[in-house]
Amino acid sequence: MAAGLEVADIFRRHGERYRQTHDAHLGRVERRVMSAVEMCRTARLGGHVQQCQDCAAFRIAYNSG
Repeated sequence: MAAGLEVADIFRRHGERYRQTHDAHLGRVERRVMSAVEMCRTARLGGHVQQCQDCAAFRIAYNSG
């Protein structure tokens, strides 16, 4: 099943502009949560290679926080 649009996708695309626009209304906790969501399942948190034993196809699976 193909993954659809996720909150992390929206944060990665628009998060910085949102933080700038709503600077006065965002606290430290909200900013940390947004940052954690943006980093989840990206190379910033590391990853590993998964390989199919039948066809030898492989993919990189990134870690979540």
